[in-house]
Amino acid sequence: MNQLPEAFIIQMKRLLGEAGFFAYEQSLSQSVTRALRVNLLLSPDGAPPCEIEGLGESVPWAKGAYFVEGDARPGLSPLHEGGAFYLQEPSALTAVSALNPQPGERILDLCAAPGGKSTQIAALMQGRGLLVCNEPVPSRAQILSRNVERMGVRNAIVVSGMPDQLAPHFPAFFDRILVDAPCSGEGMFRRQPEARDEWSENSPRGCADRQMEILEEAAKMLAPGGKLVYSTCTFNDTENEGVLARFTALHPEFTLLPIDLPGLPDGSKGYIHLYPHEIRGEGHFVSLLQKATDAPSLPDVSFTEDKSRRSAKPVRGKAPAKKAEPRIDLPDVLAKNVSFGRLHMAGDSLWALPEGLDDIRRLDGLRVLRTGLLLCHAEGKRTEPDHALAMALRPCEAARTAELSHEQALAYQAGEALDLGDLPAGYTLLTHCGISLGWGKQAGGIMKNHYPKGLRRR
Repeated sequence: MNQLPEAFIIQMKRLLGEAGFFAYEQSLSQSVTRALRVNLLLSPDGAPPCEIEGLGESVPWAKGAYFVEGDARPGLSPLHEGGAFYLQEPSALTAVSALNPQPGERILDLCAAPGGKSTQIAALMQGRGLLVCNEPVPSRAQILSRNVERMGVRNAIVVSGMPDQLAPHFPAFFDRILVDAPCSGEGMFRRQPEARDEWSENSPRGCADRQMEILEEAAKMLAPGGKLVYSTCTFNDTENEGVLARFTALHPEFTLLPIDLPGLPDGSKGYIHLYPHEIRGEGHFVSLLQKATDAPSLPDVSFTEDKSRRSAKPVRGKAPAKKAEPRIDLPDVLAKNVSFGRLHMAGDSLWALPEGLDDIRRLDGLRVLRTGLLLCHAEGKRTEPDHALAMALRPCEAARTAELSHEQALAYQAGEALDLGDLPAGYTLLTHCGISLGWGKQAGGIMKNHYPKGLRRR
């Protein structure tokens, strides 16, 4: 088992030639290359976090990314759960680099789980604008939402729906769209040998048809002049060049743009192939398209005025009550100079909405897991600051902080109470190496643990 299928071998020899296929086949027996991407929201200069060992050279095509050498295991550090970095396959970093997100834009990641590319986009947006992250499979959408939270993203909306369900809500809405499409997975044959057994000669054609359906909906949601990256983790030209040819034939308003990223093959044709025998990474295909500025625009969603659903006025710390809804007050956990502008109360939760979301009603009818930054939630008759708020805050933005040692950080993430000495009573942002880990609450001389039970580590 796990041998390369004969039809796949014939395909690859056609694409690479005999010598190229031999080099590719040899690469399958080599170790998988790993990378660590620093969270630029916490470290804008891309400097590696403290206490992380085993990092090698920078990944040339992605800001703040480093190759992980040998058997180093940075994921065991408490800083990983603190969102200081994301472990990501090096080739998978190329799609977002080609997309080139900018602060203040409206961006859609249409096939987003588990969240590596979404959080990479968010880091480059620097908390400004709107990022919509979509994953059709509900269980995978939960993982996506947790990673968005872990990386401290403030301006993301996480939804779970098929592309044709999203399109009516966002006609010609986004400046940039990433379609990292589900595919036959040929580029993962080294990293996941079991994928070889799932591949068949008919896999590419079936995947290509589904990819075309996804691109059709993405085209509706891209604004005139907007840019779209279409990427796969497969090699065959049916799903890659073939899909591009089919799509551009149906949509002459789209043209391919050259891709120029350091350390990667020539992308002057508007796409690049990444092979494990040519770069330090797995297989990937990335293309960049632009929609004409004079392309016809679609009519936007019409909203009916509903005063009862207006967002709260900007306040610091506390949100005013709304009619027919329970009052939720944010506990005193923020520094005096920190405030959130557009607030939205949903059930027992208070959210800070992204600046790029023009109207909350745009989300009506969609399955929404995250609506910006969750500030606090009701627990019976009391209100608690949410873990998402802790992950998004810098230590200077919290009213009270306490720095933990490595051992204390591990104990905290395991759910233990801590004896940190004589500290002021109340909710405290616990940090390690200056990275926020979560909330504790000082009472009776003990820091009580408020780390979410579902996230606790042994």
